[in-house]
Amino acid sequence: MSDSRNPRIYIALVFLLISATVILLREHGPSFLRPNLHMYAYVSTSDGSLTVIDLVGLRVVAHIPVASNISDLREHASRDEIWGVSSADGCVWVLDAPSRQITRIPVGPLPYSFDFSPSGNRIYTTSSANDQLIAVDPASRTVLGRAKTGSEPIAVRAAPDNSKVLVLNRRSSTLSIHDAPTLQQLASVPVIPQPDQVAILPDSSLAFVTSRSQNRLSVVDLNRALLLTNLELAGKPTDLLFKPDGGELYVVAPESHGLQIIDTWTHEVGDYMVLGSAPATAIATPDASEMYVADRAAGRIMPVDILNRRIGRPISVGASPSAMRFSPTDPGEQPSMLLVVDEDSADLAILRTRTDSLITMLPVGSRPQHLAVKIF
Repeated sequence: MSDSRNPRIYIALVFLLISATVILLREHGPSFLRPNLHMYAYVSTSDGSLTVIDLVGLRVVAHIPVASNISDLREHASRDEIWGVSSADGCVWVLDAPSRQITRIPVGPLPYSFDFSPSGNRIYTTSSANDQLIAVDPASRTVLGRAKTGSEPIAVRAAPDNSKVLVLNRRSSTLSIHDAPTLQQLASVPVIPQPDQVAILPDSSLAFVTSRSQNRLSVVDLNRALLLTNLELAGKPTDLLFKPDGGELYVVAPESHGLQIIDTWTHEVGDYMVLGSAPATAIATPDASEMYVADRAAGRIMPVDILNRRIGRPISVGASPSAMRFSPTDPGEQPSMLLVVDEDSADLAILRTRTDSLITMLPVGSRPQHLAVKIF
């Protein structure tokens, strides 16, 4: 009788093996599709280095000295490069991902952030000490031009339609609007005091400006260069996130313990969701079906069903989670992993999005802060 059952057992084992293989292929598809394909995460640390993590092997593969005081970090969409800013060294720098060679481009004292143009053929940054907007060519890695801004420009964003570049001027409390091709300043709009974050609608019609020192939000009409209104918020915001169609703006505020939702068409404050002790940053899946919010005080990630306004089971990670990124995917696919930088526990938490569970936590170095991800 036992012999007659053996074929069924073998069939079941083969089925389980095939199922496990399919799951592995879905979780780590790039490594199976092309043997020489790399999927790496890059984490900045307080010693001015980048820790490089192999997201297929789930291991640290390099620790690269870059520049002191890395204040911004991002991967280029179409080039095999990681770009960053060093405020202390007064430069924009680029890491060639395959060779790990570093090139530094001096731009002026105290650059704090940068942004790519929609096409990726320009990089915009500012010199806060010189009150300048600077454009850099990523191909030649040279400065293309400079323009005068307001006082103490600390943040820059390119409009999605590639027509304008917006600069937040902290000391003068203004949003300066610049012509993207020439960098010429077109207008300067007064906004809330000490602005430090700006989000632009996908159609480039409106900008939403916040400050970590204010519980208000400025709405600016970019076509008319006009302040439309200042909205009262439940708390001082630390992160802004659009629904992909631009219909809703999600504002994260730690001191109010939650997420505020703003209707971008009517400029009205809508729903409010209490999420935890001190939610600080958020990221949404490409189809906007789910959002993940990092609670710095509680050391956990909160999955949020955006459409139904429901909060999922918290996922424990390290101490003080902050920057988050998804693993790269092909268009139309959902990401398989969520990466979370834990500043106080000095590690990178890697979560599986399919089950909303923790895969592993890898030590990356002291006081990690910024995160980029690249396939090459």
